[in-house]
Amino acid sequence: MKESYSYEQLEDRRVRCVTCESRCFILPNRFGLCGVRKNIDGKLYALNYRKVIALNIDPIEKKPLFHFLPGTKSLSFGTVGCNFRCGNCQNWQISQSVKTDETLLDAGENLDPEQIVDLAVKNNCPSISYTYTEPTIFSEFALDTMKIARRKKLKNIWVSNGFMTDETLDLVLPYLDAANIDIKSFEDGFYKKYCGAKVGPVLRNCERIRKSGAWIEITSLVIPTLSDNEEMLKKVAEFIFDKLGSETPWHLSAFSGDISWKMQDIQDTTAEKIHRIYAIGKKVGLKYVYVGNLFGDAEESTYCPACGEINIKRLGYAISRYDEMGGCRKCGENLNLIG
Repeated sequence: MKESYSYEQLEDRRVRCVTCESRCFILPNRFGLCGVRKNIDGKLYALNYRKVIALNIDPIEKKPLFHFLPGTKSLSFGTVGCNFRCGNCQNWQISQSVKTDETLLDAGENLDPEQIVDLAVKNNCPSISYTYTEPTIFSEFALDTMKIARRKKLKNIWVSNGFMTDETLDLVLPYLDAANIDIKSFEDGFYKKYCGAKVGPVLRNCERIRKSGAWIEITSLVIPTLSDNEEMLKKVAEFIFDKLGSETPWHLSAFSGDISWKMQDIQDTTAEKIHRIYAIGKKVGLKYVYVGNLFGDAEESTYCPACGEINIKRLGYAISRYDEMGGCRKCGENLNLIG
């Protein structure tokens, strides 16, 4: 465990966590909502420090990042816990179970930040991704790793729900190279009911990440009857266009109830619905809109926004690149590819 980097000490050994926007008020010997931060005698500790519950070498497209180091591998890891409680979570066994079973805090492999970076170097991974669960809730572990990775010339990637505080983002941004942020809805009602959060901080943090110079891509999971309203999703597209830039990729993921935590009774998203929202994003003016969880769909690929030529063909996580040094092979248009 490690003392938290972002908290306030209060009277009577109470603390307030300022790691994420839940800003939990925590009594002695109690946990925050994430299940991994505990008040021990008036100090807040991250009990998941050095506790790696998931570690893999992934295609960077799995994050998903389609315009940042395309075609490369990323060493990816995460710990137990999460500051959200999304019923659609696919990794609920590691993100949610710790909240009811404290013994899971001891699960996983003990690895130092130096060891994480060494694994990336030895496996020729040009980047490290902080993912699987929410990196904000293991931000101490992530940040210590990011600093070493930067010295080793590796790129740092967060796959996040975007609900971190300004205090946490201030610590992370100097070392962050890219992020994929979920915008789950444009409505506070959805965030409050299904995540235990609000959308405002997420949008604000997306803007901060974009303005910092880090690359950003956005993902929206389209859940039938809950987050598939086309007028609402148009607002998401307009936010991306107006605040993040037309070159910011928008990933539209189809929902599958079979692998969700508490939403097995909701039907899967149809390809027709995804393609209607895809068309909305393109009509708003976004250059790059992608579909997800529809294996083999043509809209997984990258087309030139000027002439329509295919420049990166994707079939799942297998890609074929035809671009010319980041430009369209036909007309030379900048495809906004990083690396």
